Amino acid sequence: MEPNQTEHTSPMPAQPQKEHQWLQKLVGEWTYETEAMMDPDQPPAKWTGTETVRSLGGLWFLAEGQGEMPDGDPATTLMTLGYDPQKQRYVGTWIGSMMTYLWQYDGELDAGETMLTLNSDGPDMTDDEKIGKYKDVIEFKSDNHRIMTSYTLKDDGQWQHFMTAHYRRK
Repeated sequence: MEPNQTEHTSPMPAQPQKEHQWLQKLVGEWTYETEAMMDPDQPPAKWTGTETVRSLGGLWFLAEGQGEMPDGDPATTLMTLGYDPQKQRYVGTWIGSMMTYLWQYDGELDAGETMLTLNSDGPDMTDDEKIGKYKDVIEFKSDNHRIMTSYTLKDDGQWQHFMTAHYRRK
């Protein structure tokens, strides 16, 4: 082995795996409708937007969303997703123009290969001083319809659903 090389160095150039092929289904132009429980005493907030997903060499997938927050403010989001063969895990990030936190994803595909669960830690919904546990689940209903459902882990150990977004291919 040459100096500065380890056994874990991935070959260059990396070749897409079957896990990357699953992410390829995201590529395209989408519209979305989102419904979220922002406050238990209020009806669900709703908003819509568009998303463009492109591939970076078949290894990384970038999803840029444009929409409006429930208060009418514009929102831009960027999700990155890929697969790390060394970790045998899906990895990624999520950022939005409405917050300064960088969400980092670690996930896995279900046995039926229809649902990708992405785990993340981030600011607690009820206490900004605490870090909470979250998961986003991306499920393909068809090639032209996918759903992302978001959950937060409550103190009692139960996952609480708080947001659902329906994406439809343009």
